[in-house]
Amino acid sequence: MSNFSLNVGMKLPWPIGDVSRQQIQMRNVKIMACVSDGQSQSSFLSRSQTYALLKQQMDVAAKSEDYKEAARLRDSLKIFEDQEPVLRLQRLVKEAIAQERIPHLSATSTSATHHLSFTLSLPMSSQDAVRYRNELKDIAPHSLLKCSSEATTLGIRVQVRSVYIEGRSQPSKGLYFFAYRIRITNNSDRPVQLLRRHWIITDANGKTENVWGIGVIGEQPVVLPNTAFEYSSACPLGTPSGRMEGDFEMKHIDRVGSRTFNVSIAPFSLSKVEDGSDTFSDGS
Repeated sequence: MSNFSLNVGMKLPWPIGDVSRQQIQMRNVKIMACVSDGQSQSSFLSRSQTYALLKQQMDVAAKSEDYKEAARLRDSLKIFEDQEPVLRLQRLVKEAIAQERIPHLSATSTSATHHLSFTLSLPMSSQDAVRYRNELKDIAPHSLLKCSSEATTLGIRVQVRSVYIEGRSQPSKGLYFFAYRIRITNNSDRPVQLLRRHWIITDANGKTENVWGIGVIGEQPVVLPNTAFEYSSACPLGTPSGRMEGDFEMKHIDRVGSRTFNVSIAPFSLSKVEDGSDTFSDGS
């Protein structure tokens, strides 16, 4: 799990993430990204909920040291994954990538000396991983997204990291709660102000919602050159996974009459499964 600085045990408004650089200060965070309008009745959602519940039950069994039940649920999950193309391919990709890191030793001997020589070789897993990824891309492009993203527009760098908040989610009721943290770094030589936000939220069924709003967390922050602004917020979703992307409308404030411009927020995944994405780096 990444160092995602959210106190998930308290009631909203949420606390913001750790401060970064002199311009970032602690602020209350408001839910502003999206509101789910009810549980979809599609068969895909039903299967996704079943899978999420099985995983949750397996985790509970493991924590309570009921290993027999945990093993039974693990086997049930394996069968479920084998019957679901996306889940099966995601598992195969992970297995292929894991095998790529394991070198294979092959031994040969010469009859005259009975001397064994060993050759270090890599398995064919890399080709398998590429093939499985291509299949995933064809049937479910969103499944290849990571829980983090980064994009730079006119020197304004936007980094995002999302996490699943199990304590505020209710899979049995079709409610999955995700938090995300955003860092906006001004690597340009001109001060900018964030005026408006636009989010595109897509659930696992392909249902898309556009959300517009003034500023973020109730303000329109100014980001000076070589400083950063950081905040956290959250998004309830009706499916166990989805994606978000969007843009911030900004303007340069060092000249009167400057035109506004849009700063991209690259697509990132909302997922119950931790993908090992790194926390924000300070590199440019």
